[in-house]
Amino acid sequence: MIRIGSVFIPVTDLEKATAWYEENLSVKKIDEWGEGVGKGAGFYFPKGSTQLGLVQVGTSQPTEFRVQNEQKNSYFNFLVDDIYAFYHELKCEGVKTSEIEKFGGMTCFDFYDPDGNPFSVVNEVKDSPFHTDEIKKLQKHTEVR
Repeated sequence: MIRIGSVFIPVTDLEKATAWYEENLSVKKIDEWGEGVGKGAGFYFPKGSTQLGLVQVGTSQPTEFRVQNEQKNSYFNFLVDDIYAFYHELKCEGVKTSEIEKFGGMTCFDFYDPDGNPFSVVNEVKDSPFHTDEIKKLQKHTEVR
């Protein structure tokens, strides 16, 4: 079986980023490694199995790509139980966010860490083929390789 183990995010100040991610995303530190540029820290989320790694870099590096030089897209997104509550929490903490939007069967917004890294938060509607319950059904019927 294969699955995503960790997602790594470039940050310019590991200590500042660690405090921000712990406070705003409720991650818990597992361990740290290295010194100077290239040092990092690994975290787990209280729910879920994918880990998060922060790696110190010399200059900010975007965690997004562009489609036809126009639309920006994050490399990954976050799922939350209550998108409106999470949005409100981030706004109350002074985190830069976009407005909540609804399109294509989902509700979403973006937020930014202290380095300006953009992240998307999404909630799929129940009948979306991308909803967590639908994915679990597909996984249940998929043969293990």
